[in-house]
Amino acid sequence: MRRLAPERQPLLYIARYIWRHRTAHGVIVLAVIGAAVASVGARYSLKYLVDAMGDGPGRLAAVWSAVVIFGVCVAADNLLWRVGGWVAARVFPAIGAELRLDLLDHLLGQSARYFNDRFSGALASRVMTVSNGIFTLGNLFIWNVLPAAAATIGAIVGLATVDLWMAVALAVAAAVVAIGIAAASARGRPLNQAFAERAAEVGGEVVDVVANHGIVRVFANRARETARLGGAMRGEATAQRRALLYIEKLRLTHAAIVALFSTAILAWSISLWAKGAISAGDVVVCGTFTLALLQASRDLAVAIVDVNHHWSRVGEAVATLTLPHDLPDHPEASEFAPAGGQILFEGVSFSHAGEASEPVLDGIELRIAAGERVGVVGPSGAGKSTLLALLQRLYPVSRGRILLDGQDIAELRQESLRRAIATVPQDISLFNRSILDNIRYGRPDAPDGEVIAAARAAQCDDFIRRLPQGYQTLVGEHGIRLSVGQKQRVAIARAILADAPIILLDEATSALDSESENAVQAALAELMRGRTILAVAHRLSTLAGFDRVIVIADGRIVEDGPPDLLRRRGGVFARLWQGQYKGFETEMTIEEIWSERTRNEPLQPLPARRTAGR
Repeated sequence: MRRLAPERQPLLYIARYIWRHRTAHGVIVLAVIGAAVASVGARYSLKYLVDAMGDGPGRLAAVWSAVVIFGVCVAADNLLWRVGGWVAARVFPAIGAELRLDLLDHLLGQSARYFNDRFSGALASRVMTVSNGIFTLGNLFIWNVLPAAAATIGAIVGLATVDLWMAVALAVAAAVVAIGIAAASARGRPLNQAFAERAAEVGGEVVDVVANHGIVRVFANRARETARLGGAMRGEATAQRRALLYIEKLRLTHAAIVALFSTAILAWSISLWAKGAISAGDVVVCGTFTLALLQASRDLAVAIVDVNHHWSRVGEAVATLTLPHDLPDHPEASEFAPAGGQILFEGVSFSHAGEASEPVLDGIELRIAAGERVGVVGPSGAGKSTLLALLQRLYPVSRGRILLDGQDIAELRQESLRRAIATVPQDISLFNRSILDNIRYGRPDAPDGEVIAAARAAQCDDFIRRLPQGYQTLVGEHGIRLSVGQKQRVAIARAILADAPIILLDEATSALDSESENAVQAALAELMRGRTILAVAHRLSTLAGFDRVIVIADGRIVEDGPPDLLRRRGGVFARLWQGQYKGFETEMTIEEIWSERTRNEPLQPLPARRTAGR
């Protein structure tokens, strides 16, 4: 079943889950209200008990009847609480699990730009904040707000049986106090929101430092990071202290008001008794209901303030996590239909901050035939990796369009598009799961035999079998237990298993030593067989057998052709090749080559290359 799109408004978002479990919530509410009614009945039975005892031993039957009513009401009160608690114990954890799953599902649908602007740790913290916050809010409402509200109403109704004006006065006083507490609590919401924002930021900072613990240790910055986080945490503590002190001021004010009104009501009832207007049992009713009102009103005030405190954190987290996707599927998006893997960029431009910013890519015209191997080189920041990201539709193009097998990728379902593209990045990301599971991630339904076959094709079966648990060995966070070369080969095995028609290589061998590179090159040869390849290359050895090389600089394609032809032309690619392979005493970086090449020769982008499909 397709999930509903999350709404921005936190209250509407949470209401969906309550409605989804409406029967269970209805049972809980009825049980709590029933318990409150039984509690009122137990207190009211004391009136009959006192009045019957006041009439002497002749009313013994009435005395025992009052005792029975009291016992039944107390038993019903406790039993109904347990019924509500039993149902809540089943439904509240289920809602928490559904919330986390739906928020994560929506979060994973965000674009790369969304994650680039936020701490991953803070986002994960917010997911847990919503789940835990809703659990806390549910408990507060069911066990604190609802019973206190019911008890307050019950006290007013009970007093109405003694004296109508006394009940009216109490009702007005209770309404004024409730409205005042709610208004004062709303005024304190900015304090709670400030604390919620600080808490999320600190959570993200902590996760960031823990994730980079190796860098902290290598550069001996433990004390510096602790001091930096200490400052952030002190700011968080200050924000929390302000919010909590405001809450305590509200509670103190409320306690003083309730004590005043409760004493006034009891004094009023005694004055009526002195005049003979009510019985001693009625005074007991007034006293017990006054005490009940005191407790209920205090609990209600505390609960309302706590609800507002927790809701500020939940609301901030929901608002952040459920932002609409900035790169959604087209309303009439279709599934991608692979037809060989032909790629076409038509006047593609891209800027990270829209039209007003400097373009990363500017008017790219590029045609890659099905099955063709194309290398991409250029200086740092030229837009090489961005070219690959746009093909996967990780970012929206600013102008132009990209066609894959004649289909505009902006009109395709993103999941189906990415299933047709396998990527081997420079910075390999592995889950802290077994090697078998990490390779199988390329095709989750693949049987073990196919996973192992992909590992053999990627030249990693031998080293895997030498590990303590073989294919069941956990690789650690981000694959920390494997070497760089081993992680690269696991990633290649994952891409081989995916069996996608298009392969993207983003400097897949730049961080390897010569021995590891030879093993990875052999694995890449197997991966690239019969597929369309687009490879960003730092080491030109990866492009030796490629059909074409394109050189990108300043967001434009300035050279395009077979590697042998480009070497003979004496342009940028030729200088780069010479710098890496002809034994220059001082090898020039591609940035230096590009700077020298363009100092006196401004280059123009090449026209689109028309290559017939194979």
